Amino acid sequence: MAKSLVIVESPTKARTIAKFLPRGFVVESSIGHIRDLPTTAKEIPARYKKEPWARLGVDVENGFEPLYVVPSEKKKQVSKLKALLAGADALYLATDEDREGESISWHLCEVLRPRIPRKRLVFHEITREAIHAALDNPRDIDERLVQAQETRRIVDRLYGYEVSPLLWKKIAPRLSAGRVQSVAVKMIVDRERQRQGFVRAVYWDLSATFRTGDGAAFSAALVELGGKRIAAGKDFDERTGRLRPGAQDSVVLLDEKGARDLAARLRDSQWKAVKVESKPYSTRPSPPFTTSTLQQEANRKLRFSTRETMRVAQRLYESGHITYMRTDSVTLSEEAISRARDVARTLYGAGFVPREPRRYKTKVKNAQEAHEAIRPSSDFLRPEELRAELEDRELRLYELIWKRTVACQMADARGQRISIQVGDGEALFQASGRTIEFPGFLRAYVEGADDPQAELADKETLLPPVEAGDPLEAAGIASKEHATQPPPRFTEAALVKELEANGVGRPSTYAAIIETILRRDYVSKQSGTLVPTFTAFAVVQLLERFFESLVDVGFTAEMEDDLDAISLGEMDSLPYLKRFYFGGGEKEGLANLLKREIDPRESCTIRLGEDSQGRLINIRVGRYGPYLERDDERASIPQDLAPDELTVQKAEELLANGSGPRELGKDPATSEAVYVKIGRFGPYVQLGENGSSGKPKMKSLLPGMKPEDVTLEEALRLLSLPRRVGADPDSGEDVIADFGRYGPYVKRGSESRSLAAGDDVFAIDLPRALELLRQEKTGGWRGRFQPRVLKELGARPDSGAPVQLLSGRYGPYVSDGETRASLPRGQDPDRVSMEDALELLEKKKAAGPA
Repeated sequence: MAKSLVIVESPTKARTIAKFLPRGFVVESSIGHIRDLPTTAKEIPARYKKEPWARLGVDVENGFEPLYVVPSEKKKQVSKLKALLAGADALYLATDEDREGESISWHLCEVLRPRIPRKRLVFHEITREAIHAALDNPRDIDERLVQAQETRRIVDRLYGYEVSPLLWKKIAPRLSAGRVQSVAVKMIVDRERQRQGFVRAVYWDLSATFRTGDGAAFSAALVELGGKRIAAGKDFDERTGRLRPGAQDSVVLLDEKGARDLAARLRDSQWKAVKVESKPYSTRPSPPFTTSTLQQEANRKLRFSTRETMRVAQRLYESGHITYMRTDSVTLSEEAISRARDVARTLYGAGFVPREPRRYKTKVKNAQEAHEAIRPSSDFLRPEELRAELEDRELRLYELIWKRTVACQMADARGQRISIQVGDGEALFQASGRTIEFPGFLRAYVEGADDPQAELADKETLLPPVEAGDPLEAAGIASKEHATQPPPRFTEAALVKELEANGVGRPSTYAAIIETILRRDYVSKQSGTLVPTFTAFAVVQLLERFFESLVDVGFTAEMEDDLDAISLGEMDSLPYLKRFYFGGGEKEGLANLLKREIDPRESCTIRLGEDSQGRLINIRVGRYGPYLERDDERASIPQDLAPDELTVQKAEELLANGSGPRELGKDPATSEAVYVKIGRFGPYVQLGENGSSGKPKMKSLLPGMKPEDVTLEEALRLLSLPRRVGADPDSGEDVIADFGRYGPYVKRGSESRSLAAGDDVFAIDLPRALELLRQEKTGGWRGRFQPRVLKELGARPDSGAPVQLLSGRYGPYVSDGETRASLPRGQDPDRVSMEDALELLEKKKAAGPA
């Protein structure tokens, strides 16, 4: 019997597809890419090791020929695929239908060298109908898509491998640069610079409560005084805090006294409704999800990170529940439109479905990647039907996609916008209301809201019936203070939106970009927003000065257009690569930019400003973190201090408290000076300049101790630690009391126990210490930090080695016995699947030793 081999990327996808294929088909996964450019020197074949371009993996002098290798961890899987291929009569390549998927299929052919017929299967959803339609209509590998993907890979390698080492030398180790990553970091830093330059402005207005003749009340805000508009936040310059030049003569700026006096004067006025307007409005539903809009909405509504959204969506796709989740398109197939309309009609009634289907148009130029929008698979199962099958996060994301798809084919929401203007001849107040006469699509989906019914109530603002000329009573008039706000920091959703709006990268890469800049400590998360570190400021400063074109938004966006042109056959890859690396015309290539002289000290210095005496204060990015520098003074910058909070005044305060050591006196025993200092990990005391080992003795302050209050006696007590309590009568071993990273403890040999509440590290005696040491261990490395198996994930498909999720000293990680990989920040250990673990382990292996 003839046998056909089908190759996909993941084991989950392989299992799902296998259910829909007839007998005679064998489905196996490649587990991602089976080859790539070398990531370590060990992977470079011996015959290339002496080549000057071997480190790059790209021969820039000979047509930018890439050097592809099969990583050691993929060799077993490649052997398995070759063995399966040997007994097959046909090869079907069913990798994803984007550029990267096309490239994986091409690499498989390059490595496996099949001598049997090979066919490319393309489908947008993993259903029986879609799989069989693909089998009936196979195609060849699209060489133009492959060329575009390989061009992108080579440019990213040249950018990353040439610029990153420069950052290591000039700023700090373990930094990285990237074509899209560096632009994203610059966007975040630029927003923080805007916040640093922001000047707060305060302004006042009035609010009033009016009553109609029948006692109905409503609130209104002062909008005009003497025919001039009341100043609002938009009228102020965010850099100066003053009114914008065009607004100075056209608005009224109220201060606190003016607002209070005006409120007192207006309380006795005679009020009437000057103008009442009611205008109809209608709201159209949003298009179905693209990759970008799904990431944004899942972040807003479900609090998913972009990485988590893509991971969960991948599982939903590979399980056959949604269509392909990497797409820039908002179009739907005719079948999907019909299904969505039928569902809406069944659930909400025929009146909620418009007469004509809604069709949305995509703006993506590259038709090869402009597939359908993200939607439920053709069966359109309702979320409650999958409740028993899906995990919580999968169900929540599926429900989001299902609701959005159904809503996009529903009728407009309609209602009335009402405004009431109330005046006394001098002042004019305005109240605004809104009613929903027909909810339309809002019955199914409200953007940014979890509960459409509750959101419908919130969206309505009801005003009492009032006619123009009706007298009104002022039940209360109060002055209100307002302050202008700095530009908000980016959330993950806002950054994704900004990247897409500027054409930077592909939405399918945004999750990896955000994960990278978090992992590299370019940004941290505070209350859900992305806050840049001072390291990010230093890197952006260097790139702006010496590699301006590479962090320009226009360069990255233009490259995406060029890659589209390559994939459409409108541009050749080689001339593009030559222009990028060697330059051409007025464009300076990367190779020339790398020859510029860069001063490491200057690169690590960020100018803050001058203090009250005209002395320059700089921020320096050092090996152990950022610190302040003013002449010969130094002070560490607290780790939780955001860049926009570090003003010159705050810097002066830090320098006053931590500008070098404060000498407390002399140690009577050694005659050495005792200092209190503030370091990277907080305040500590230090004995002398050099100890017997060449390093002075140091001890952190106890909780509650302030460096400015520490006395010589207290410092000497701290420096007396570790303290010998006595000897264990059974073993003869010394028992020690000390204070460490995790608090006070006692120790005997390799055994240690934390002190309990009420125990004093300076006063604990031997019987109490031995009592603690006899207790069962609940903390420390052998207890609290002993690796503990959280979940058995299964066996590796390539080697059969068991894969486990464990809890370690520094957090949860996955392991296959040979490699360990920490979970990314924010990833829920309870949601880690076998596919997640394999992906993390492969990335860890590819990264090589730290």
